[in-house]
Amino acid sequence: MDFTDLTIKSASELLSQKKVSALELAQMSLKRIKEVDDKLHAFLYVAEKESLESAKHTDEMIIADHEHSALTGIPYAVKDNILVKGMQATAASKILENYKATFDATVIRKLKQVSPTMMGKTNLDEFGMGVSTENSAFGPTKNPYDLSRVPGGSSGGSAAAVAAGEVLFALGTDTGGSSRQPASFCGVVGFKPTYGRASRHGLIALGSSLDQPGILAKTVEDTATIFQIMAGQDELDTTTLPKPVPDYSKFLKENLKGLKIGVPKEYFAAGLDPEVKTIIEQGIKKFEELGAQVSEMSLPNVKYALSAYYIILPVEISANLSRYDGIRFGLSAPGKNLEEVYYNTRSAGFGAEPKRRIMIGTYASSAGYYDAYYKKAKLAQGLIRDDFKKAFEKVDLIVTPTSPNVAFKFGEKTSNPLSAYLEDIFTGPLNIAGIPGLVVPGGLTKQGLPVGIQLIANHFAEEKLFMAGHALEQSLNLKLKPNI
Repeated sequence: MDFTDLTIKSASELLSQKKVSALELAQMSLKRIKEVDDKLHAFLYVAEKESLESAKHTDEMIIADHEHSALTGIPYAVKDNILVKGMQATAASKILENYKATFDATVIRKLKQVSPTMMGKTNLDEFGMGVSTENSAFGPTKNPYDLSRVPGGSSGGSAAAVAAGEVLFALGTDTGGSSRQPASFCGVVGFKPTYGRASRHGLIALGSSLDQPGILAKTVEDTATIFQIMAGQDELDTTTLPKPVPDYSKFLKENLKGLKIGVPKEYFAAGLDPEVKTIIEQGIKKFEELGAQVSEMSLPNVKYALSAYYIILPVEISANLSRYDGIRFGLSAPGKNLEEVYYNTRSAGFGAEPKRRIMIGTYASSAGYYDAYYKKAKLAQGLIRDDFKKAFEKVDLIVTPTSPNVAFKFGEKTSNPLSAYLEDIFTGPLNIAGIPGLVVPGGLTKQGLPVGIQLIANHFAEEKLFMAGHALEQSLNLKLKPNI
């Protein structure tokens, strides 16, 4: 049995048939991590002792109950900005280097109820600020398809861990594409739900009006299985809504007859890599072959999304990161007075990118500039939401590229932050509008680099994403696997 070939579905079937135990799966995962993570650096912390103890307990539970969930005993990883009680939660920042979580995030608490095996915490751009995982205070993660290239970000560690077969799924977060873009770069499935569909409680806050928990997995079916557990209202997060959660597995079918799919012309403008464009267009043709009705459409205000995003997000960052003051938790650098403690702590604890965004956000929200920047960005956000609302009156889904390019080489964008910010051009609009998105692997370029196809649905229509994504995945039948 090759652990790297397993999916959640196949591993769960093996557990049911008593052909493998949860402990054996955990041992296989640990073996794979030891084999490849020195090259990848996907993990910031490997929970070897905890995972083996958890897996033994799970096996005892399965023997006693004779029943288990599809996720029971499945090895998974967690992005290191999601709290797991008693475990480190650094957000890849020196300012939280020695911090240990005192409670479980709601998504972790929900998963614990079905007993998957948590293998450790994965690397990210510091506090989720970045598109390459180069901004981690603890060193970059590498792309399993080409170690000279980035895995994407900010959930690069989670995407690389799944792509390299270290775990069968991983949790990420998604503020402007942080689960979907690395999924595209690493050839896995990436998912961001509707804002308000899953709890943010226990996610280290970046942009509170944009953040969502994300999923990185090998298949769309696996993704739907995970999200079935994660979705729903949470009294600890007042932004979650009391909407019933459907049985997503019932929507996994391959017949898309009558489904209306829109292709926005704004997403196929200058700057899109020709090979990326070709792979996306091939995916769109597949949808037509599967019975969907495909038509060109327009999102006229989406061109303002990136500008609005990079004002709204830094303003929220400047507010959220103000809690790291050297007094309550995390790093504390001494000073002669309180002001000096703040200054020394933040100077030593924050990396260059958080400092840059804090300054942008503080400036954009300050007296005299609020109306000129933040207020206009919020008005643009309203226009973008309206664009998507009108679009979904005519179509069921929208199909777009995920990124303008494939995974780029290390250092290629570090000297020019603006070029890195442009990575969010196709993913950021969904967070601005609060709508869900799913990225499905579409193929490989001539260099052997993955390209993901992004599917977009209306608010709380995740089942349509899973339906179309599963159909596309089955039709393409790619079986991508890096040689590492």
